[in-house]
This record gives sequence, structure tokens and C-alpha cells, in this order.
Amino acid sequence: MNKDALLFFMLFNSIDFAFFLPVVFGLYWFIARHNIRLQNVLLLLASYYFYGSWDIRFLALLAFSTLLDFFSGIQIHDAQTLIRKKVWLTFSVFLNVGLLAFFKYANFFVASFAELLMNIGFKPNFTLLQIVLPIGISFYTFHGLSYVFDVYRDKIKPTKNLIDYSLFVSFFPLLVAGPIERATHLLPQIQTIRVFDAVKFADGLRQILWGLFKKVIIADTCAQYSAPIFNQFEHQSGGALLLGAILFMFEVYGDFSGYSDIALGSARLFGFELLQNFSFPYFSRSIAEFWSRWHISLSSWFRDYVYIPMGGSRVGRMKKLRNVFVVFLLSGFWHGASFNRILWGGLHAVFMLPSILWASSQYKHTDIVAKGRSLPTWTELLQMLSTFLLCTLALIVFRTTSLGDSFRYLKAIGISIFDARIFSEIFVFWKQSMGLTPLLLIVILIVVEWLNRTKKYALDELAIRVPQPLRWLIYFLLLGMLLLFAQRSRQFIYFQF
Repeated sequence: MNKDALLFFMLFNSIDFAFFLPVVFGLYWFIARHNIRLQNVLLLLASYYFYGSWDIRFLALLAFSTLLDFFSGIQIHDAQTLIRKKVWLTFSVFLNVGLLAFFKYANFFVASFAELLMNIGFKPNFTLLQIVLPIGISFYTFHGLSYVFDVYRDKIKPTKNLIDYSLFVSFFPLLVAGPIERATHLLPQIQTIRVFDAVKFADGLRQILWGLFKKVIIADTCAQYSAPIFNQFEHQSGGALLLGAILFMFEVYGDFSGYSDIALGSARLFGFELLQNFSFPYFSRSIAEFWSRWHISLSSWFRDYVYIPMGGSRVGRMKKLRNVFVVFLLSGFWHGASFNRILWGGLHAVFMLPSILWASSQYKHTDIVAKGRSLPTWTELLQMLSTFLLCTLALIVFRTTSLGDSFRYLKAIGISIFDARIFSEIFVFWKQSMGLTPLLLIVILIVVEWLNRTKKYALDELAIRVPQPLRWLIYFLLLGMLLLFAQRSRQFIYFQF
């Protein structure tokens, strides 16, 4: 991705977005409030402006993808034979996946093929293409694919209003990093009259505020310390490497769940409810529960459009294992064109094996941990810590730049784990390089989210549960911290996907 281009992109944590959102909000509710068509046109124009602020050239690609699935949906619905339906579905899927593969994976395949030829004695002279990855292409491609799949399955009738469908694909809060919406959920809201709701407005602002806290204060602070550790991991102790991996865990969570909170809060300002994308995943007691709480819109997408069509859990144990591995390997590849990302997905598939092979109830957690209690049991605490550790080890593979680096990083940690000095190494590194600030911020995050783990997000229902003076004190404290940390804010990690 062209890093210089990102300087002009309207990030959620930028001054540009702080001006853009109120302007669109004002026009939407004060100029177009009594006209749903005008509201939708306004939001569509705002969304295209939002996307075009990064690179105007890729507006044509977004428009093409939108038109492709809009007309394919109509043709699938109107087709008189099953064969014709399948032809139009295949046509849409082929072009969507083809465009995604070209922009995201072309150089990966060329480089991998060249490396294979070199390993068997040839000396290829391939030139990698100068391809700029269109931001958000993985997300809006999956929006369109879910639409044509649902039309094909008769779960939704295709809309013949191009404005409505275009807004579904490109609605600016979810355009570049999700959540991955379903037409069955969002299109009816786009086609329904929306009335301003002061309660939803206040709730949206709270979720935006909490999302900014997680991104600007948690994620970016952790990144300040995790990046140097990963960039120079050969010169770090095993304790420092483990600490860096844990910090990256909180960086990724704060970054991506923070983005999702801002997206959901922003959409709520305009009367829309987007799909929940995170549900306190670090309080999960198993890998299966983790994936029911992390990036929910992507997990459910692969479940509904890949896992279940392959037979899901209704097949024999070996086929079920195959289905799980296919889904996780595809999920890893979706996250990036590298063997590291594929291995990351494969590791999570391996971590899922106990719940598949033994089908024990201890792996099937559908309720909230320690529900009705202030603290978890020792068993629950051990389950959460072990799940967190497994995810941390897998994320090292995700973060490092090559498989060799991944193995060396993990080997250094593995050797140190069996050495009692690892705790002193962590303490020394923390004292010399970090101080108390990151630890204090992480503790605040964990405590606040634990106390509110039964809610949709940490500040949900704050207006009901907290007296007004204390509530406003919380708001001002969060705003003050945002101003204090704002200068160190970075781009969102998931923009690269």
C-alpha cells in the first residue's frame, strides 16, 4: 500500500473525519430528514467522497463491483432455469474473486512460482507488477458476494433501486474495514424511513468515544512498544519477545475493535444498526468461543457461505475436520497474501481440533463467562489465559514478515518459557523501556470491559447505569486522554486487508 497516500485518507482518527462526520450529519438530518431518497443519495455521495479521499482512481473499481452484483442479482432472480441462475452466480463470483485475486494476490502467486522454479534449478526472470491494493476491497467484495449468494438462495429479493444497493455496498462507516454486512440486514434499513432518535444519537457518540479510546490510547500506545520488539526481535530476550507479542495482541484488539465501535457508532448517528463485530473475545474460554466473538461478521460469513455449503458439522468427523481447515486457511489467506497468514489460519484450525475430535461440552461455551458473578472461577480463569496464550502465539506468525522469522521468534520464546529468568527479563525490559503507562492502560481496558461484558460494548447503557455527574466526568476524562495521546495516533491495521 502506498503509505504516502494514506496521509490524505480520511481516517476515523483524523481531523478530516472530525469535520466530515458533523457536516454529513447536519445535511442528513436538517436538509434531507423528510426525504428518504435524498438521505440515501446524500449518504452515497458522502461515502464516495470518503472513499475517493484516499485514491480517486479506485472509485471506478468500487462502482464496477457494485454494478456487477446489482445486475447479477436481478438476472439470478429473473432467470427461468436453475442452470441460468448458476451461470449468473458463477459469472458474478468469478469476476469478484478475479478482481480481488489480481489486486491482492497476483504478486504473491508470481513470487511463489518464481521461488518454486528456483528451487528446482531454473532461473526465472519475473517482474512483479506495480499494483496498489485498493483499500477495503476485501470488505466490499464480500458485501457483494453475500448479496448474490442470498439472492440465489431466495433469502432476499434483489433491489431494483441502484442508489439503495450502492449505499449498501459503500456506506462509509463500514466501507474500508467492515463489519461485513448482509443485504438481509442492512438493505431493509436503507429502504425504511429513518427518524432521528436522541437516545440512539447519544449512544452512537458513546460508542465512537469508546472506539477512539481503544484505537488512539490502547492500540497506538501498545504499537509504540511492540513494533520495535518485532522489528529487532533477534536482539531481544525471550521475555521481551513474549511481552511484545502480548502487547501486539492488545494492539490488534484495540485497533480493529476500536474501528468497529467507531463504525457502529457513526452508523447509529444516521439511524442504522450495523452487525456487531466484537463481543469481548479476550474473555473466551476456548478457541471456538474466541471465533464466535472475534471479527464476528467475517467468521459468520465463512460459516454461512463456505462451511455450511460444504456440509458444516452435519458430516462425518473427517469431513468436518476438512471443512474447518478449509475455512481457517481461507480466512488466513483473506487476511493477506503471505504464507504467514495462511499458517496463522492453519494454527487456529489445529487449535480447534479438541472441540471437533472430542466434542466435549467444555469447548462449547455459548454463555457469557462468569455470568451473574463478579469474578471467574479458577477453571474459567485458566481457560481464558490458555486461550489468550494460544491466540498470542498464533498472532506472532501473523505479525512477523516471513516463516523463518516466525520460527525464530517462537523458538526464542519457547526456550525462555522453561527458564525461570523469563520473569526477570520481562520486568527489566518493562522497567527500562516502557514504564507503567502501557500496563495501567491495559488494566483499565480489561477492568472496564470485564465489568460490562454482558453489554454490546463497554459504555453501552452508561446513561442508565451511571449518574449524570459521574457520567460526564467519564466523558471528559476520555476526551482529555484522547487529546493527550492524539499526536501519536497511527493508521488502522485492517486497512491493509
